[in-house]
Amino acid sequence: MNRVLFSRSVTPLIKSFTPKHPPRQIFRKMSAVKTSHLSNEDVQASKLFDVSHVVAVVTGGGTGIGLMIAQALQTNGAKVYITGRREEALDAVVKQYSKGPGSIHALPGDITKKEECIRLADSVGKKEPKGVHLLVNNAGIARDGHTKFSKNGEPDMKSAESISQHMLRSEVSDWQDTFETNVTAQFFMSAAFLPLLAKGRDVTPDYTSSIVNITSISGLMKGSSNGQFAYASSKAGFVHLTRMLATTLAQTGVRVNQIAPGIFPSEMTTGESDETQKSELSSKLSNPAGRGGGDADMAATILYLVGKGGLFLNNQLIHPEGGQLLVAPAAI
Repeated sequence: MNRVLFSRSVTPLIKSFTPKHPPRQIFRKMSAVKTSHLSNEDVQASKLFDVSHVVAVVTGGGTGIGLMIAQALQTNGAKVYITGRREEALDAVVKQYSKGPGSIHALPGDITKKEECIRLADSVGKKEPKGVHLLVNNAGIARDGHTKFSKNGEPDMKSAESISQHMLRSEVSDWQDTFETNVTAQFFMSAAFLPLLAKGRDVTPDYTSSIVNITSISGLMKGSSNGQFAYASSKAGFVHLTRMLATTLAQTGVRVNQIAPGIFPSEMTTGESDETQKSELSSKLSNPAGRGGGDADMAATILYLVGKGGLFLNNQLIHPEGGQLLVAPAAI
């Protein structure tokens, strides 16, 4: 390719990848943070993963992974607002787990409605005029349980007719409800809370606020998640939405990362919660770890992303899944 042709065809492409806006002052401020020659005290775990200054909002915080995250943050000193549709579940969490360095506060609401996302943000804003530091988009559903192979019999994978019959067990409403909660609601919650995240960033020295989305390895695997096509598709959409948000917000000082868990105990995976709002997996798994995830696994992951030791992480996908993606075809 001659120089003239190269200039006409390639140079515009290179320019298209150049940021149109210079980095905000927040990045100049962060670049001044001392990053080398730290003292022993500076690299203690208690400093690297300190979240005692954090004000967080966790959707679906009444059970399952949302509760694991809320408990981990509260136990380490954070102030946590948990949202959900079932007020009684939220109140039970506040009663049982809001004892310790931090606190947990119930914030009932239905995030599948755009106006409710805005109302929740307004409500938190009145309580927290200095903003928040963390939004965890965790709430999610699986409406296509009746198409799961393990419950309804795996179709003959060599027969197009058999697979067709199985797929047609799904209803349009299954797909609409699943995407409404697992993708659309996450978009509007992120949009509604952005101004509060910016406030929290501005008032906290040497810190950037963040959104942490709880996606799933179902959105990364090439299979149908045991026949749950709608759920797996929605999580794949959520994985990509997270990447788009991270790219869109790259110059704002609000980081966006995601946790894509494997199987963890929750009402979705076990069907119920006990009197402590927790669930229990009843059998061993076929992943290399031979088990499902637990409270400590999720706590360690969220503290890493949210503490000061994780400030260099943006647009990252962490998948705590016991090695499941090592033995299942995946798209990463």
